[in-house]
Amino acid sequence: MENTLDLLEVLQHIDPERLDYQEWLSIGMALKDAGHTAQDWDGWSQSDSKRYHQGECERKWTGFLGSSTPVTAGTIVQLAKDQGWRGSFNPEDGHELEWDAAIGGKDELIVLDKGWLEDKEVNEPAEWDPVRELTTYLELLFEASENVGYVTESYKKDERFVPANKGAWDRTAGQLIHLLNQCGGDIGRVIGDYNSEAGAWIRFNPLDGKGIKNENVTEYRYALVESDNMALEKQNAIIRELELPVACLVHSGKKSLHAIVRVEASSYDEYRKRVDYLYNVLKKNGMSVDTQNKNPSRLSRMPGAMRNGHKQYILDKNIGKESWKEWQEWIESINDDLPDAESLTDVWDNLPELSPSLINGLLRQGHKMLLAGPSKAGKSFALIELCCAIAEGREWMGFKCSKGRILYVNLELDRASCLHRFKDVYTALGWQPNNLANIDIWNLRGKSVPMDKLAPKLIRRAMKKNYIAIVIDPIYKIITGDENSADQMAQFCNQFDKVCTELGCAVIYCHHHSKGGQGGKKSMDRASGSGVFARDPDALLDLIELELTDSIKAHERSKAAANAYLEMLKKAIPKWQDEVSQDDMCSEKAMHDACMRLLSKPTLIAAEDTANAAKDNADIHTGWRIEGTLREFPKFEPINVWFDYPIHRIDRVGALGDIDAEGERLTFKRGLTRNKTPDVRERERKDELETAYEACSLNGDVTIKDLVEYTGKTTNTIRKYIDDSDTFSRDGGKVFKGSTGSNNDN
Repeated sequence: MENTLDLLEVLQHIDPERLDYQEWLSIGMALKDAGHTAQDWDGWSQSDSKRYHQGECERKWTGFLGSSTPVTAGTIVQLAKDQGWRGSFNPEDGHELEWDAAIGGKDELIVLDKGWLEDKEVNEPAEWDPVRELTTYLELLFEASENVGYVTESYKKDERFVPANKGAWDRTAGQLIHLLNQCGGDIGRVIGDYNSEAGAWIRFNPLDGKGIKNENVTEYRYALVESDNMALEKQNAIIRELELPVACLVHSGKKSLHAIVRVEASSYDEYRKRVDYLYNVLKKNGMSVDTQNKNPSRLSRMPGAMRNGHKQYILDKNIGKESWKEWQEWIESINDDLPDAESLTDVWDNLPELSPSLINGLLRQGHKMLLAGPSKAGKSFALIELCCAIAEGREWMGFKCSKGRILYVNLELDRASCLHRFKDVYTALGWQPNNLANIDIWNLRGKSVPMDKLAPKLIRRAMKKNYIAIVIDPIYKIITGDENSADQMAQFCNQFDKVCTELGCAVIYCHHHSKGGQGGKKSMDRASGSGVFARDPDALLDLIELELTDSIKAHERSKAAANAYLEMLKKAIPKWQDEVSQDDMCSEKAMHDACMRLLSKPTLIAAEDTANAAKDNADIHTGWRIEGTLREFPKFEPINVWFDYPIHRIDRVGALGDIDAEGERLTFKRGLTRNKTPDVRERERKDELETAYEACSLNGDVTIKDLVEYTGKTTNTIRKYIDDSDTFSRDGGKVFKGSTGSNNDN
């Protein structure tokens, strides 16, 4: 710290009048440890007009002889921070955040704007009844049966009066009040005579009647707040503006107010923690608190006594918040870094612009998206495809992407494998890599850390990169805590919010499914672990595998072979279009016959080998359905895709439209469906369409959308049912019974 900060410059941000004696000494020790001079300490100390004595710094300086645990420059930095100094941020001094830490938040516990704090006047009462003063104090702070400690004898030490002995502690509040009511206005007859120059003292917590030490305190009810180096009006203002839960505010008869603050601790340990918290709040808000008053058995000034011609009196009672809990919650609510509520009236005619779309119809910039799915779904490849689509400004899964810079955080693959995957995806998509500079990859395999530690490191590295999206793949590598704990996973997901907020970019991540069949579940219930994963992101896309029938598998094999023969013809025959028709291109047999007719024997053999390899590759194609739960956009119809390693292809012909997802139907129903003949299945489809049409026609015209909602089938499936039917037709989205429609979508 000493190497990066000018310690004397930091010192100028500390007001010595707000420090207690020990803190002032610590400043001197820290300056000497850092190699500065007594003159440096003396020059700064002179701004304390009330306590500065010429030559005192020099005398103290010679007594600073060093220690095995020296006071260092860090003490000066901390005291400056306590008084509001923030300094300048040095990236090398960055630190990792705890769960509940805030990035870029305002300083905790600071409530008051010191520049706008107005002094609160303090006036000595013209009429004053000592008995009523002390009786009121006892009634406010004690139960009748509780023992009260007090001291009346005093002696002079270093030009000031101090308590001479331990005083009394064997009377209850009830006994004292009874005697005070009978004393004829002379409180000395009850508590004993006191020196009117010195005043008298009283303890503010009840005792056990056996002594006056901390262990004799029976209830840790109150703490003392006092400052003797600030103007009374300033003390009064801070105590009130901070809304301290003050049971009784007593004028000491000299230069300080004694605030008896409700801390309501259940034990000594809790008392210490609450008093430290209280003093910390006061210091951060400009009040120099006397830290020697922390003990629960501490003496305070007794109202009703005289002190060198001035009254010790109750200035106010029961001010501020009613309890410690209410006050602490109020302090922390002010420092929660949350925005204030706003009136809708104020913004109705001037609404803020929505964040621009990152993926049209799915996700906005600055929002979060989760891609969930089981193993073998190609989730990582799908995210790499998305990176490429954003870099190039192209479509992903049928959705148009905005063009911009993107960071891919690779937590699972080794560097070489990851880089090869990007090139393989570009090649399989058939895209020219025109904008590779838009893709950055952060390879962290073997170096990943929990998300609460990763977030600040990620933010620091990405701050000036202008990314519009960050992809984190996969999150199981960085999950902190129990995946099934809603509370812990909410804290985990909050880290994504911090990244979004600080960088203004979208965060996209993937997670795995829970075990078991997923077809019967809603998309938002399939991700493994707590439901927070489903409800936290702005967009949830879910991949679920489809159960391919033998006929579809055969069709895929035939199509792959036909395409392989076609590619061979394109290379070998200049005018191949004249030799095959559009229908031929869809038939393996027709394309094989064309190759036999047009290709040489060696080329034909090569074409057959290529076609067989294509059919083998088709055997490993898998079908998937993408469903979504969106917060910002309307729900989209499920998208069916083929995972054709290494990319996903949209099923544009509708081959997958009527296939059930894995686990969607009971096993015995799947068996029955496979055993049905084509005629039976066709008849059932006609009956289903007839039933759906009759039901929907009760409300007037029937649309394809009506039938989709009624049957639960996809739009493509309903269209196919209608087109295959000799009873129904469609036109412009409407469905007709008979041949009225033209079976088009225009």
